[in-house]
Amino acid sequence: MNITLLANHDIASNLALNLLLPKLKDHRITVYLSSRVGKVGAKPQALEALQSFEQALLHSLSEESDSHASTASRLQSFSALGKLIGRPIDTLNQINSPAGQSILAAGRPDLVVTIRYGVILQQPVIALPRHGVINLHSGPLPDYRGVMASFWGMLKGASELGTTLHYIDDSSIDTGRIISTTRLPVDRQRSYLWHVLNLYAGGCETIIKTIELLHVGEPVKCQPQPPVGTYHTFPTDADLGRFFKQGLKLFDSDVQSVLS
Repeated sequence: MNITLLANHDIASNLALNLLLPKLKDHRITVYLSSRVGKVGAKPQALEALQSFEQALLHSLSEESDSHASTASRLQSFSALGKLIGRPIDTLNQINSPAGQSILAAGRPDLVVTIRYGVILQQPVIALPRHGVINLHSGPLPDYRGVMASFWGMLKGASELGTTLHYIDDSSIDTGRIISTTRLPVDRQRSYLWHVLNLYAGGCETIIKTIELLHVGEPVKCQPQPPVGTYHTFPTDADLGRFFKQGLKLFDSDVQSVLS
């Protein structure tokens, strides 16, 4: 199959692609990245620090790849992953524009898979692939629609976090038919980012299984979501203050145990 993956320029997307691409060698793969999630604007300082930490991790991958130095990380940079699939991984933020639609259509995708992609897809894009668009959401649906679901779960004292693989049926956010879910126990001694990264091992396996079904012509079982759910936005300074007051962390060196 021709499969187009839409991801984001962040460390979690990089990890997901590292988990997926080696297992998709029997397919023609194209990857595009968004450069951000959400609207441009000032963020709380703690979220800026989280983003800087993630980008530093990505930068270290690129430096190690370019210098061919040995590394404790098992991850390949976006550039190296492009070589793995035989075509560069480019940025595509304006995917809903006529030009963006033409770029996507040129790959003649049978299936589009989105993971952390920062742009809400509109109907002309959704209608392009014959097998539709599936999205790996890093939160249990419908209770954790929106962004930073793991943060909100930890803040609310959830015992488990999860991923949901679902169809994108229209331009509404995280409302499509559910294919499968995964679960991860919360370890409150670990950081938010550690939990996010650990979610992708199970989540990516659900993507692989779904692609295998589609490839051999088997039906993908799914169920509609209830109409009522909870949508989460980026946390405010007050939300982050309550998070830190519980002794929780957004990031620290514990993420190396996931990346190495």
